[in-house]
Amino acid sequence: MDDIDRKLVRSLQKDAALSQQRLAESIGVSPASLWRRLKSLEKTGLLGKLVRLVDPVAAGLSLDVICQVQMQNHDEETRTSFEEFVASRGEILACFSTSGEWDYLLHIIVPDIAGYERLLMEDLLRHPGVSQSSSHFALKRIKHTTVLPIS
Repeated sequence: MDDIDRKLVRSLQKDAALSQQRLAESIGVSPASLWRRLKSLEKTGLLGKLVRLVDPVAAGLSLDVICQVQMQNHDEETRTSFEEFVASRGEILACFSTSGEWDYLLHIIVPDIAGYERLLMEDLLRHPGVSQSSSHFALKRIKHTTVLPIS
């Protein structure tokens, strides 16, 4: 990535809805050059699909939960089964395999405590590979961004 590519990526992270003409003008390249750069960055996998960010509270999803999960065992079949379960659940926004006492860290968003209790008691803790979990409830979002620090 050269300086123009970095400028392009930073601009797209701030506003991916800009027209290609405006984007080209803002970074100082021709529309044709911009198009070639976009296609190249998409081909390398640096740029992924375009999405619109949704305000969770406006969508009725006001409870952010950070859930730590400990597995009963760590064989490949158990891990794969759990990771497939996680991928199938829309409430689970992010899942990280972690080091230390806990095996996974989940970011979950649901409408309310009752919604989280259903997910936890009826699904997550019933997964055969899960040994235990610990939940932390966010009081408010201080910072939430999808912008990577491209310099």
